[in-house]
Amino acid sequence: MKHLKKISDEELALSYIAGDTKAFDLLLLRNQSKLFAYILFVVRDRDVADDIFQETFIKVITKLQEGKYSPSGKFSAWIMRIAHNVIMDWYRASKTDKIVEAPKDNDLSCMGALDLQTGNVENDFVNTQTVQDIETMMNHLPSSQREVVFMRFYQGLSFKEIAETTGVSINTSLGRMRYAILNLRRMIREHNVSLQLF
Repeated sequence: MKHLKKISDEELALSYIAGDTKAFDLLLLRNQSKLFAYILFVVRDRDVADDIFQETFIKVITKLQEGKYSPSGKFSAWIMRIAHNVIMDWYRASKTDKIVEAPKDNDLSCMGALDLQTGNVENDFVNTQTVQDIETMMNHLPSSQREVVFMRFYQGLSFKEIAETTGVSINTSLGRMRYAILNLRRMIREHNVSLQLF
């Protein structure tokens, strides 16, 4: 058998189902930061994100142990779909179907710094301000639109993968992206924001 670090997530999941607990430890290590960043980006509250993250992995373990995983797709997309469902359950339980406004202390720092081109101090300031303006506008999008923008641009998922993860059609995913772009353009016009990186 291959060394654990050299095998795919799908093979690790099957190894865990077969009784290898080290395989699950590696699966968790490989996927936890990307999954947590996604959850935090959607719910906007670190404590809630911690709870949802824990519940997601409990569900992942349970589904693996019950044999409800088939390696027909990407493991990361499968756990993202589980996280999405847990988030939707949390929204229903809190009787909130959208996020009105992000808290002031949530500046999308969970996403990591965007690489900005090096330049003089003025260019660096303009670049930093532009990224902050984009993040602020994204915080004002409805959660379903913000989610599809995150998956597409921050995680590089295809619209098919987004549709599978969120349990909607590809057309719905495309529609949410379209409305997100329209909303962002409207905010740019209303607030006279200039988005240009140097």
